[in-house]
Amino acid sequence: MPTPETTSAAPAATARVPLGDVLALFETPLLDLVHRAAAVHREHHDPRRIQCSQLLSIKTGGCPEDCGYCSQSGHSKTPVAREALLDTGAVLEDARRAKDAGADRFCMGAAWREVKDNADFDRVIEMVKGVKDLGLESCVTLGMLQPHQAERLAEAGLDFYNHNLDTGRSHYGEVVTTHSYDDRLRTLHAVRNAGVSVCSGGILGLGEDRTARAELLAELASLDPAPESVPINTLVPIEGTPMSEHQHVDWTELVRVIAVARVLMPRADIRLSAGRRELDEGAQAMCFLAGANSIFVGETLLTTPNPQPGSDAALLAKLDLEPAGRS
Repeated sequence: MPTPETTSAAPAATARVPLGDVLALFETPLLDLVHRAAAVHREHHDPRRIQCSQLLSIKTGGCPEDCGYCSQSGHSKTPVAREALLDTGAVLEDARRAKDAGADRFCMGAAWREVKDNADFDRVIEMVKGVKDLGLESCVTLGMLQPHQAERLAEAGLDFYNHNLDTGRSHYGEVVTTHSYDDRLRTLHAVRNAGVSVCSGGILGLGEDRTARAELLAELASLDPAPESVPINTLVPIEGTPMSEHQHVDWTELVRVIAVARVLMPRADIRLSAGRRELDEGAQAMCFLAGANSIFVGETLLTTPNPQPGSDAALLAKLDLEPAGRS
């Protein structure tokens, strides 16, 4: 199925990072690359602080998009049940618990193709306001967004909008066909123009090669400005999705991607995201050394399992790291 035609070109980045330069970083010997990235990280961040977000699925399943990795796609038969948009009170109670557990940012995800101007969006606006009233940073991921909708979210006090590019442009058609790469870039442009911080990253293990990974990071780093938050996920294979049989990405390649992302985007929070449960403590420590300074806490990430809170606390204590929200 071909990628749908778009009616206008996506906004161009003003100063593109050459793909060849990014590929050269990828070819740097791993420990040399980590050493360089660690120096960049320490120049721009407190290396002992880890930003902690908690993510809640506020509307689950039944998404009309065909993203090959996603348990919530209506095109796949997965164990995930469709659920309606949650009540605002229930969401805010989860946000209170997240804050009490040490999270400083609360993220809400809805399995929508795009935002509609309706009562559900009105409810999300109230959720954002409520999260802000609790003293937490707020983030939502709701699919594609129009400029006036981004402005409404900004007026509600939204801090971050997440919309991942997933992979490099050359590989994108192998991952999703129901919207285009430029559709995603247009949403990021609307978010940025509304004054909301951008959260955008990708997923490793979608069948991409290293060139596609370099394309992804070059695209992100070429945004003006670069995203404030860059989640780096590794595929968690879900039964019933087209990518359920994909092979696990070696932890050294994850470290390499995080290190390159840190060099290219020195001021961003680089988030070690989905797939962290499959990493042992040593691999996670290497990711932090390479420049990762943000994690998701809590038992689930939308519909996939996350490390238990106790194991996260123990790991951070072993590494003498502190949640950024804790004094």
